[in-house]
Amino acid sequence: MRGLLGSAYALLISVLFAMVSPATGDDRSGIVMGVIGIKNGGPMMDGTVFFFDQNSGPPPSATKYWRVPTHFFPIDSEARFSAVLPEGTYYFGAIERNTGETLGPPQEGDFFFISQDEKGRPRKLTVRKGSMTDLGMVVEAVPFKRAMLARKGTTSIEGVIRDRQGKPVEGMAVIGFKSPTMMGLPVFVSERSDKGGRYLLRVDRGGTYYLRARSNYGPGFPAKGELMGVYKDGKPVSVKTSTSRKGINIEVFNFGM
Repeated sequence: MRGLLGSAYALLISVLFAMVSPATGDDRSGIVMGVIGIKNGGPMMDGTVFFFDQNSGPPPSATKYWRVPTHFFPIDSEARFSAVLPEGTYYFGAIERNTGETLGPPQEGDFFFISQDEKGRPRKLTVRKGSMTDLGMVVEAVPFKRAMLARKGTTSIEGVIRDRQGKPVEGMAVIGFKSPTMMGLPVFVSERSDKGGRYLLRVDRGGTYYLRARSNYGPGFPAKGELMGVYKDGKPVSVKTSTSRKGINIEVFNFGM
């Protein structure tokens, strides 16, 4: 019974990542284009440019937490991109990965940036319906280093991911939602769990979060057999600002099996 309930719950929430995808153009959309470059280097080729809706979460951070992008688009072999976005205000950045993954936090050596204004704050970009914005050359990407991650004053949730036999599971992502339904776009995502099954989900501030673990960062319906799980069948997790809530362990199972 427990397995059936878990599978049913996972099925219900599996559509969440369908929102994390390129936007669909309509008469309320605008176009943003540009060329992405690497500081003291060449063009950023075959990477990903991502946009964060200002109204869907906190400003993105390169060092304190990883907010899930609202939309993302490919960068071509000439370092160009073209993004069709719903009307709104966005933060943006880009990444060229060594791992081959599209989503998830940057890893050591990835070329990465979140665009900043002259005061070092995440740069805002306003998109209006019917508009076309050419950003020209955006040369802000640098190699990401784990030493850049903030160590003090951060807020996080951590624990161990295990399978139903109690064995730790490596390579799982933990996804944080603000809504108890865990539907729609998640707000934060962790790096993948280590060999001991340990994960660390960094968030922007204290509050209540709902956690889900999944073996795939990407959008779309989970494949049969994919490992996934929900913390305590959807029980909320509370954490205080500038502290780490420990011992939040998640059990995972094979979806559809």
